[in-house]
Amino acid sequence: MTLKRRITVSLIASLVIAGVVAIYYMPQAQQPRQTQGGARRGAGSGASDPVPVLVVAAKSADVPVYLDGVGTAKALNTVTVRPQVDGKIINISFVEGQDVEKGFILAKIDPVTYQAAYDQTVAKKAQDEAQLANAKIDLDRYTRLAASNAVNKQQLDTQRALVAQLEAQIKLDQAAIDNARAILSYTDVIAPIAGRTGIRQIDQGNIVHASDATGIVILTQLRPISVFFNLPQQYLPELNKAFAEASLTVDAFAADGKTVLDRGKVIVIDNQVDQTTGTVRLKGEFPNPNLQLWPGQFVNVRVLMDTLHNVTVVPTAAIQRGPNGTFVYVQRDNNTVTVRPVSLTQQNDTQSVVASGLQAGDKVVTTGFARLTEGSQVIASSADDAGQTTPSAPPRPDAQRAPRGDGRGKRNPS
Repeated sequence: MTLKRRITVSLIASLVIAGVVAIYYMPQAQQPRQTQGGARRGAGSGASDPVPVLVVAAKSADVPVYLDGVGTAKALNTVTVRPQVDGKIINISFVEGQDVEKGFILAKIDPVTYQAAYDQTVAKKAQDEAQLANAKIDLDRYTRLAASNAVNKQQLDTQRALVAQLEAQIKLDQAAIDNARAILSYTDVIAPIAGRTGIRQIDQGNIVHASDATGIVILTQLRPISVFFNLPQQYLPELNKAFAEASLTVDAFAADGKTVLDRGKVIVIDNQVDQTTGTVRLKGEFPNPNLQLWPGQFVNVRVLMDTLHNVTVVPTAAIQRGPNGTFVYVQRDNNTVTVRPVSLTQQNDTQSVVASGLQAGDKVVTTGFARLTEGSQVIASSADDAGQTTPSAPPRPDAQRAPRGDGRGKRNPS
């Protein structure tokens, strides 16, 4: 065999071998791509798996309706205790911050000069009473003598006038005694109301005057205490109607908006609307037994306006919003969900009052909305079991939430 022929045979054999090898290895090369495509198809089929959700049954309840506002606590009565006479302070008998009763002696002014003036008026009355007694004796004597014409009638009339003059003088003396007694009593500086003393303005030994503006101490009545707050004028007709029917209950809350500091009642609704703010001012009175409210303190207040009886209530988390308004997902008996349009009467951060679209007992979905559509299959867990069974699908980050109250005149159910 020639060299040229051998080369030709070798090339043909090489091509045959290469073709066999290519045919043998081609399915193995295509297998990873087929496997990856199958994996993708498998992932797509997982979208039809049931969606884990939490459901809560709508219930029928009585829901109180509140108006929220912000108020300022103010002492029911505030008195600047001032001296009514001039003199030196010889004793201060209260401690700063002490609770005192009405009539408690707060301080003592030196009474020496006022006691002397009182004694003079008493002595003057005694002197005039003695003259009156003598004049009455003379009048009796002249009356008997005039009956026998022993004295003329003019002398009798003069004596009778003298008796009347002295009787009037006695009344004048008594008035002077009463005045001197009152002035003397002013040397005892007493508490005009029951309350708590503030920081002392005067020390013992100082000279005080009735014209002093600072006074001795400021006394505030903390039990009960007042809270002034404003509400929008659009609620004024409802406020007046509810106030006329019964006393309005008002709660005072701490800064966290949850802790109730005290519960009182509305005392008065102001007789005019503030045109600059469009609000009406109200005054509430609180018993304040534990002194949770303090003059000048800002507090959140909530006025009970009305109570909605036997209404359908669901958690606010179940309420969704779309182009056509509010709706909820309702679980059906076959463990699928359906979209149910609803209308709301009241709403706050925790619960919503449904006016139409739901009935008590309907099960509404509160989580897992990201994968829900009309007719979606679900695996439902009740809210009571949420501690043991937690849905694996988290809610959407952009899920709409119920609007929060603005803290000023917002109508909220509890």
